[in-house]
Amino acid sequence: FIHVSLVPVLGSPSEQKTKPTQHSVAQMRQLGLAPDFIACRGVEPLQPATKSKISMFTSVPENAIISIHDVSNIYRVPLMLMEQNMSSMLAQRLRIHPFCERRNSKLYSDVTQHDCADIQGSTLIKEWTDLANSVDQPESECRIAMVGKYVDQGDAYLSVVKALTHSAIATKQRLKIEWIVASDLEEKNDEALQGINKDAWERLKRCDGVVVPGGFGTRGFEGKIAAIKYARESKKPFLGICLGMQAAVVEYCRNILERPNAHSSEFKDDLEKNVEDAVIFMPEGNRERMGGTMRLGSRETILKEGSIARKVYGIDKVLERHRHRYEVNPGLVPDLEAAGLQFVGRNTDGNGERMEVIELDIEKHPYFVAAQFHPEFTSRPEKPNPLFLGLLNASKDAAASEEEK
Repeated sequence: FIHVSLVPVLGSPSEQKTKPTQHSVAQMRQLGLAPDFIACRGVEPLQPATKSKISMFTSVPENAIISIHDVSNIYRVPLMLMEQNMSSMLAQRLRIHPFCERRNSKLYSDVTQHDCADIQGSTLIKEWTDLANSVDQPESECRIAMVGKYVDQGDAYLSVVKALTHSAIATKQRLKIEWIVASDLEEKNDEALQGINKDAWERLKRCDGVVVPGGFGTRGFEGKIAAIKYARESKKPFLGICLGMQAAVVEYCRNILERPNAHSSEFKDDLEKNVEDAVIFMPEGNRERMGGTMRLGSRETILKEGSIARKVYGIDKVLERHRHRYEVNPGLVPDLEAAGLQFVGRNTDGNGERMEVIELDIEKHPYFVAAQFHPEFTSRPEKPNPLFLGLLNASKDAAASEEEK
C-alpha cells in the first residue's frame, strides 16, 4: 500500500510541514490500512530531518518514505523513484523476482539495488534517460496548428497532443500547439466576427505544420476544409485523422476535380451518387439502429510500396485502431487518383476494399498525409507513431528552410 501525501512548504524561512501526512496516515490506520510506502509530494526534495520525523510518527521505515518533488519534465519521475531504490523495495514487497522466496529475506525497506537486478544499468533505462534529457535540451522549436471543433476542451484532443509530444521528443523539438477553432476560419459576414477570422488565419499561417483531428458534426467542417486547402496549396506539412481525412477528400473533389457541391453524406443528403458524395455511410451500417454501428478496433491496413506512409512505417502491413461510421466513397477513387490524390493504404475486411490512407506525391508536397484510423492511439514516448513522426520531421525541415530565407 502506497500512501500519497502533500508536504507543503510554509513560513519564512521556509519549512516542510509534516502534519498533513501524520494526520492522513493516522486516519488510514483507523480504517485498518497501514502504508508500506509514503510518497511525499512537494516542490522541493524531502529533507533528511523531514523524512525522519514522518517515519517516527507514522511507523513507516525511513527508506520507504519517497520524495516526489518537482522535476523538469514528467519523464524524469521514474528516474527519480529509481534513485531512491523504489524499484528494489517494491520488488521485495510484492515478492517478485529476485525476491520470490520468503525464507531468509530482508525487510523490504532494507534491500539495496545490489540485491535486485541492475535496472539502472539496463538498456531500457539508458534510453529512457536519453528521452528525458532530450525533452530538456531541444534543438529547435516547432509550432503545429490544431484545427478542430473542441479546442476549448483541451482534453478532447489529449491523445493527439501526446502523440505530437512523443514525436517532438524524438525529433528534439520544443512543441508549441496553436489551437485554432475550425469555424473561425470560415468566411464571416458579420464585421464583429471578421477580426476573429483574420486572427485565426494569421495564427494558422505562422505554424510549421497543420493537424486536422477527428470529430463529429457539421460545425467547423468548412473551416477544416479551408485549412486543408491552405496546407495543400502552400505545401505546409499536413496530417489528417479520421474526419480530417474525409475533409481532405472533400476538399480535393471540390477544388481539383472541380465539383463544388462535393460533400460528405453525413452532413448533406441530396448528393449526386458517385459524383458529389465523396464520403458515404458504410454499407454494412444500420441508420435506424442506435448504438453498436461504428467500425471499431484494431484493423489491418496494407500500405503501397514507394508511398510516404510505407516509408515512415517501414513495413507493408500495419494494425491501427478505428472509430468511424462513414468512409471515402470507393466509386470516386479512380477519378481522385487520376487527379493526383494517392490512396496508398487500403483495408480488405470482408465488406469490400476500404480507403485507409491518402497522400500527395512527395514531389508535389513535402508531407500531405491523412488516415481514416487513429494513429495517436498507438503512440508511445519511446516509440512515437510513424505518421506523427513524419509530420514533425517535415515540419522541422520546413521551419529550417523558412529560417534560411
